[in-house]
Order: sequence, then structure tokens, then C-alpha cells
Amino acid sequence: MTLLTPPVPGVLPETHIRLLPVTEDRFDTVKGIVEACGLATASLSLTGSTFWLALLAGRPVGVIGLEHGEDASLLRSAAVLPEARGSGVGRALVLSALTLATLRGDRAVYLFSTEAGAYWQRFGFEQVAVAELEAALPQAPQVVSGQCRGWIHDEVAWRKTLATPEDGHALA
Repeated sequence: MTLLTPPVPGVLPETHIRLLPVTEDRFDTVKGIVEACGLATASLSLTGSTFWLALLAGRPVGVIGLEHGEDASLLRSAAVLPEARGSGVGRALVLSALTLATLRGDRAVYLFSTEAGAYWQRFGFEQVAVAELEAALPQAPQVVSGQCRGWIHDEVAWRKTLATPEDGHALA
């Protein structure tokens, strides 16, 4: 394989994906991407949560968040703008979220998804009862919002069981 132009040391290619932790100054960008992807933003909050913003070629194109509980987290607001889909941004975001949850010592990560189950199964998620998710993360803002607004029982819940260092398993 011959490269047309040799790589320049220290310069990342235009297709480089960069993930940034979300702070208050980036939160409006997160909300904008989530809304542009047709997802709800009513219960989005940085309190008790971790969010990442994905940049592709320097442009914000994706987000993901984790709402943290005792020994589980709720993955939420996984959103990639249509023009960046298929670029690996979604995968990078999901793997970052799962890595943090594992490092926190979470035993499981849950999420709601009525339409993208096949996508989540690729990462090892299994469908579970909504009641299990509610019991595992009763204070998660998205759970509380779903209960208050009455949509939670129309959702499909998913769980990925995580190996933790205490289990004697290497982090994967």
C-alpha cells in the first residue's frame, strides 16, 4: 500500500475522533445534538452524571451520558448526528462509557431503547424488565422523569453485566 502523502508526526488525520468530558460550558452543545437526533432533553443534568462530547474533524457530532447509581449506571442520550454515523463515533462513545462504568466498579449498565436493540446487543446488552432497571437506578433523572411523565412502561430496558476488578477478572 502506498500513501499519497506521508503522515506528519504529531498531526492527527481529519477522521480522528476526539472525546471531551462535558462541563457546563459545553452542555448547550450536548443538548443541541441530543435534540437534533430526536431525543428528549427534559431530564438532562450534569449532577450525578458524566457526559462526553465527540468531535470528528474538530466538529461536535455526538454525545453520550451515564447517570450514576450505587453499583450501576444508566447509559443515556447516545446520539450521533446523521452525517457522522458509520464513522466509529458511536462506538467510541459507547466504549468510553462502558470503560468508566467498569472503572467505577459498577456491576451493570442499563439503558432504555425501543428501536436500537440490535445495536446494543452488539455491545453485550440483554433485554430486561423495566422494573429491574427502575429497582437498580431509582434516583436516576431519566428514570424519575419517565415515571413522572408516564412513558417508562412503554420503553424497552437493556442491561450489560460488567466484570469488575473485585471479581478477579481483567478489564476488557
